[in-house]
Order: sequence, then structure tokens, then C-alpha cells
Amino acid sequence: MVTNDELAALLSEFADRLEATDVEYKPRAYRRAAESVAGHPTPLTELDAEGGADALAELDHVGDAIASKLHEAIETGSIAELEELRAEMPAEVDALTRVEGVGPKTVGTLYRELGIETLDDLEAAGENEEIQEVSGFGAKTEQNILDGIPFARQAHERQLLGDARPLAEAAMANLRDHPAVERCETAGSLRRWNPTIGDVDVLVGTDEPEAVVAAFTDWERATDVIEAGETKASLRVRDVRVDLRTVAPEEYGSALQYFTGSKGHNITLRNYALERDISLNEYGAFDVSDVDPADGQRAGERLAGDTEASMYEVLGLAFVPPELREDRGEVAAAASGALPDLVEPGAVRGDLHTHTDWSDGGYSVGEMARAAAEFGHDYLAITDHAVGPGVVADTGLDAEDLAEQREVVESVADTVDVELLHGVETNVDAEGAVSLSDDTLAELDIVVASPHSALDQDAETATARLCAAMEHPHVDVLGHPSGRLLNSRAGLDLDAAALAETAAAAGVALEINSNPHRLDLWGGAVKAAVDAGATVVANTDAHAPAEFENVRYGVRTARRGWVEADDLLNAGRLDDVRSFLES
Repeated sequence: MVTNDELAALLSEFADRLEATDVEYKPRAYRRAAESVAGHPTPLTELDAEGGADALAELDHVGDAIASKLHEAIETGSIAELEELRAEMPAEVDALTRVEGVGPKTVGTLYRELGIETLDDLEAAGENEEIQEVSGFGAKTEQNILDGIPFARQAHERQLLGDARPLAEAAMANLRDHPAVERCETAGSLRRWNPTIGDVDVLVGTDEPEAVVAAFTDWERATDVIEAGETKASLRVRDVRVDLRTVAPEEYGSALQYFTGSKGHNITLRNYALERDISLNEYGAFDVSDVDPADGQRAGERLAGDTEASMYEVLGLAFVPPELREDRGEVAAAASGALPDLVEPGAVRGDLHTHTDWSDGGYSVGEMARAAAEFGHDYLAITDHAVGPGVVADTGLDAEDLAEQREVVESVADTVDVELLHGVETNVDAEGAVSLSDDTLAELDIVVASPHSALDQDAETATARLCAAMEHPHVDVLGHPSGRLLNSRAGLDLDAAALAETAAAAGVALEINSNPHRLDLWGGAVKAAVDAGATVVANTDAHAPAEFENVRYGVRTARRGWVEADDLLNAGRLDDVRSFLES
């Protein structure tokens, strides 16, 4: 069964390939449709089953032509016209556009002029100085492309958490109903909620491994079975590899601890155990106090392993949540009773960074407000983009626009069961200035200041720039501080400790942007904020109602940074938020 995300990916590729062939207007229509499909709360397969293409055409930004293609994809798993576009231009658009500065139009030009189809082709052409000979390119552009290829290669091998997590949950749902499955959980970097992951790892406790392997490889979403043995199997769902490992139920806890990692955490934990005459491995915790290596004995009595918690308890340690297992001092903290009381996944009460159709969002103030209320939020800040150097520099809001929008926000506030704040996302320029006047900013409930341009500055310049922005008296939140886009753009190189110290001194919250394409700040930088006594806030930067769900990625990132509820601004009540904003 094809998912909404997979359908949206097909439409996005369609848009890229149309743009690569210099088709005008249509790419934007397909991208807006892709956003609508990805954000729709109901599986499109259900809508299609009820009413076919006619039902799909009722979706926002989806007309008859796109609806027919969605219906075709649901019925056949592909779109014939997209296959034709792939045949006409067999370039790997997704891989090539991961190189910063290379968009679909560039891919099309380089394919037509130089026959470039892959990253290897692109690299060879750059090294041979062929790219600079193409009209519209030059030596500097060519070098920038070459400099971006290593990042693109690495990104091509990693999956976004936001793509991998739903896939893993679907894989586990497929297995958990099987009578042979006693316990089932993700493992590896996915369970630690890393921003990107390699493969999806699923661990199952069972006495019937072959039956579980058979159920796993028979999953209807699998596009290819890579391998299948008696206790392990691997399959591919689109471009993602999903690995299954089965273990005996009595070894499930030790295996889950071992395969969750990280490598650094496991080494530190193992050394801690050995100092206490206990050996840890994927099969359990074993007493080695009386082991004599000379007679070939490797371990004594098995002390723990049925449950994951027992692997820590046997060492006298508090349980270390998976998000903390990055070898940042968590084992020592567990030994001394100093582990943080991590913020709970459901603790967030509101969202302080969202967008509407007043800038680049796809929904009205009212639609976003009602969706926030339905999601369960107590409060919501409308913070559309301002004029200035950024993603909507030409269509961002100025002082007059914001005054008009405030009236709309106030009128909507009387009709919804969520408290509304009116604010703006102002742009931080290359020197650290913000893109609206002090008088305009003073009239707003909340000001989010974010970098959207000059994202190639060195660490010293970038850090000074953002610190200057935080010292502005009307700035309340520093939004997505690095400006990174995972697998697409590295963003600013920052001194996280200096940023955190300035934020704490200025009374500005550092944003954990929960959009899975950003997750900015990241765990290590969040921990620096906590260590400095700064406040953090997990916002979604939502442009559509469905994106409120992304807050879970922000909260998990907060947990990776050792955040407790009191550290997270939007885990507090609205009165507490207002007090912070007014201080």
C-alpha cells in the first residue's frame, strides 16, 4: 500500500523533472499538491477506494490532472508520465540536487550540455573543468559544486528521521500482531532519535524466528527482499533498507541495549561493568569474577538480560533513556544519580513559530488556529515571514501588513479554543541586524529572529552575527539557528557554547526547530544550552496543520540535549510563556 509520503515524493520528483526540462508554472502546481498530499491526515488510498480520482481532486491544490496521476500511482505503484520523464532525462535528480547550489534547472542544463547523470559524472566534469565552459557557469560556480559533492554523497547514504521513523513504526505494526512476536522495538540510531539514520533496525523477541522472518519478508510495502535467513532478514521499501533481527525472548533486553548503541555509550558501559567483574554483551550480563581465562572459561553466571532495564540495574545504575546514549557523560551521571528528569514526549502545550497563507504557508490563520486546538495545544503563535533577506524576501510582511494581520488574528481568537499570539519571523541579516523596525517589533507579542541568507559564513562571523541578533531588545526566540537543511544544506558553523551563553544572558529562547528537515538545534548544541542555563523551545515552524505532529521530533531532540520540562519554554503554561516574552 502506497503512503501519502510516497505519493508526495512522486509529485515532488515530477515537479523537479518538469523544471529540469524548463517547463514553466507546472512545477509549482505539483509542489503545492505534494505539500497538500504529505500533510493530509487521511491516507489517500482510503479516499481513492471511496471515490477514485474524483475524491482525490477535492484535496487542496490537487486538480483533475494531478488527481488522475495520484489514482494511477495508488493503483499501479507508478505514474506512466513520470516514467517517460525519467527515460527522457535519466539523471539522478534527487542525488544531484543534494549538492548545494544545484537545482533541477541546473541538473537539466548539465544533462543536456554534458550528459551528467550521477554524482560521479558531476565530479568528473568539475575536475576536468568542463562545467565552467557551459553558458551561465564559471570557475567559481564549478568549484562550489565540487566542494558540495562530499556532503551530497554522505547525505545520499542517510535517511531523515522524519522519513525513517514512520516507516519503522509501520514495520513494527505489521509484526506486532503476529502471534509469534512477543516483543518488538526499533534499535540503532533510530531508537536514539538521531536526525538522520542509515538503515531501519527492528528487533523482535520470539521463540519462532522463522515464522517472524516469513511475516516480515511478506510485508506488502516491501519493494525488494535483500536477504532472508533463519533469524535475520533485510528488505527495501523504496530507497530505505529495513533490517530485522530476531532473538530469544530471554535475551531480548540485553540485545535491545546492545543494538541500540551508540558505540561510544556501549564501550563506556562495558568498561564500567568490567571494573565490577561483570561482562556485557548482546546475550546478557555475566559474572566474570571467578573466570580463569587459562581454562578457556569466558563467563560465569548470567546476571541480567531479560529486560533492558536489568542491564543497568545489575551495575547499580539508573536506567539511561535511549536519547541520552551518546557517550556525553550519561554513564557517570547514572552512577551518581545525576541523570536529568527528561521532558516527556507529550509535555508541549503550544507552538510559538508557525506560518499561514499571509506568507509562505498554505492555510489561513483560522485554519491553523482550529487545527492547533484540535491537536490539543493551549496556545499558538502566528509568526509569518517578514520582509528582508530570506526565503520570501519579496513577499514577506511589512509593518502595514502586520497591522492588518493583527486584526485578523484578534478576530479569529474570539472563535477558537486556543489562545493566539501575534508575532513575526524576522530575518537576521549578515551582520546580525533584524529586518523590521523597533517600533514595529514592539507591537508584537513574540519575535522570532532567524537566519535565512549568508549561510556560508565562518564560525566566528556566524556566531557573532547571531549573538548580535539575540541582543536586540525585541527578539524573543532565535529560530533554527544554523539554517541547516538535513541532507541538503550544511548551514552555519556555530560555537554552540557561545550562542548558549548569550541566549541565557539576553533572555532569548533557542529554538529546536522540529521540522525533520531541520532539527536545528541538534542534541549536542541543545545540551550546551542546558549547561549554560539557557531556555529552549521546540517549535514546528508549521506551514500546514499536519506539521503540528512534527513536535515529537523536536521534543525527542530536546531529550537528546538533556532537557527537563522547566528548560522547555512551550512545556509551560501560557502565563509562564508571556512572562518570559515580557521579561
